[in-house]
Amino acid sequence: MAYDEGHAALMRDAIGDMKGIVEKKMFGGLCFMLNGNMLCGVHKGGGMYRVGKGNEAAALAVNGVSPLAFTSKKMGGMLDVNAGLLADDDRNKQVLDLALDFVGALPAK
Repeated sequence: MAYDEGHAALMRDAIGDMKGIVEKKMFGGLCFMLNGNMLCGVHKGGGMYRVGKGNEAAALAVNGVSPLAFTSKKMGGMLDVNAGLLADDDRNKQVLDLALDFVGALPAK
C-alpha cells in the first residue's frame, strides 16, 4: 500500500519540529517514530495513530477516527484517521495529543 505525499505533508506540519521524531518507510506507508516507538503514520487513504488502549475511547469520539484493521483483525490501541481529519488542524491535534500521551510514556528504543 503506497502512501499519499499530501497526507505525509499534513502529518509533518502537525508534528512540527518535535524532538525525537524520525520518519521511516514501513509496510508501504510512512511511519513517524518517537524515540524509536511508532507514533503515527500515513497510508494511501489517510493516516493512523498509536494512542494505546487507554486513550482509544477518547480518540474514537473524534469525527474521522475508526479502529485500525489492515488485515481483518482490529489492532487495539491503533486507530485509522481519514483524510478529512488529517486536513483539520484541531481534530488532528486532538488525536496526536492522545498518541503523544501514550507513546511519550514508553521507554526509548
